[in-house]
Amino acid sequence: MLESGKNPRIDVSLPTLLVSVRTLQTTLQTKAKNEPAARFYSLWDKVCREDVLFEAYRRCRANRGAPGVDGECFERIEEQGRDGWLGRLRQELKAKTYQPRPLLRVWIPKANGGERPLGIPCIRDRVAQMAVLLVIGPVFETDLFPWQYGFRAGMDAKMALRRTHFGIADRGAREVVDADLSDYFNTIPHGDLMRCVARRIADGTVLEAIRNWLNAAVVERKPQGERRSTEAKDRHRGTPQGGIISPMLANLYFRRFMLAWYGHGYARKFQAEVVNYADDFVILCPPGQGAAAMEAMRALMARLGLTVNEKKTRLVKLPDDTFDFLGYTVGRFYGRNGRPYWGTRPSKKSVKRLLREIHDATTSRWNALDVQSRIDHLNPVLRGWAGYFSQGPVGRIYRLIDRYAARRLRIWLMRKRGKQGTGYRQYSDQFLYETLGLIRLLPTSADPLNAKV
Repeated sequence: MLESGKNPRIDVSLPTLLVSVRTLQTTLQTKAKNEPAARFYSLWDKVCREDVLFEAYRRCRANRGAPGVDGECFERIEEQGRDGWLGRLRQELKAKTYQPRPLLRVWIPKANGGERPLGIPCIRDRVAQMAVLLVIGPVFETDLFPWQYGFRAGMDAKMALRRTHFGIADRGAREVVDADLSDYFNTIPHGDLMRCVARRIADGTVLEAIRNWLNAAVVERKPQGERRSTEAKDRHRGTPQGGIISPMLANLYFRRFMLAWYGHGYARKFQAEVVNYADDFVILCPPGQGAAAMEAMRALMARLGLTVNEKKTRLVKLPDDTFDFLGYTVGRFYGRNGRPYWGTRPSKKSVKRLLREIHDATTSRWNALDVQSRIDHLNPVLRGWAGYFSQGPVGRIYRLIDRYAARRLRIWLMRKRGKQGTGYRQYSDQFLYETLGLIRLLPTSADPLNAKV
């Protein structure tokens, strides 16, 4: 086991460590489920356990991620000794001298063309957050509503889509509140959020650690220099996107809306069901109830200190309209036989984003790279996109993507040789797919790949 000293080592096998962590989680979850009002008073000692910290490190390592503000990376940790690094972190946690370092702010593109701030914790803070999450996550998992699908084991976005489809096709929802919250993660009130946490967690050290993570300073590096801010602490709002524990906290706070909706009679009054994934949600209503449900949602969100994005929130009336949810367009479509059906398809925005990524990966600025590196970049992009967008009739869209990827790759190959033209005569389909190994999303009779048509 981990011990303090010059060269501490873990002498317990990985399977044994995993079993011990799962046993702890099962015990906590069972108690939380059987005792809905129970509070947990002694959890920090479990956060400091060697098996919990090792599993936290293993999960963070598997997630990879960029270095934080201190520049420390996993490769350096393992070169210098992972066990010693974990031992030092454990000593800090046990002695209660642990303090989080500032977050490194970076900006990532949003689907609408803007940018989203991402706060990257240092690896030591990621591991500490993961350790806390491993311990308290099972407690709160039992409290979340079954229609909250985001960031939960055994649940994913396509399950939320299927629930939405069920509400429309089987339960007869014909009005949908397509809702959007303005900057949800960065506007969650700290005081109310901590009360949500303290309802179940009475361990003061755990609560203090979460509060410190919420109030962590942010460092942003620009060509003009480094800028440090404490906006979350000053505003008493926000859980940083990029933090390991932030998704659970976001789910926990959204639960307050679900509690009000279902506990105060709105669901029964409007016969309306909420389907939620992270900060995205829709309210499925029968004919004539959508407008009232939307007004009630606005009032509840205001009471929770959240802001509804009025520009993006709208009332959808089926079957005349469609709406986009989690990258898919949902509504009434027509099959090849002309018959209407309720279904989903990849949204136009999702397709355009993929085409833009393919385009950017096959521009002339990549000409110095070898061909295999481009294939190795394109294939995971295509495979990952198709892995998610496999619900509903996708044959026509897959065909469009296949043609576009092949055309862009041919053009890139020509430009790499300093030639003009489209490259259709120079590079056959057989060369692209069999010789170079470009994947094809749409199967052909001679090439039956595992893609849904």
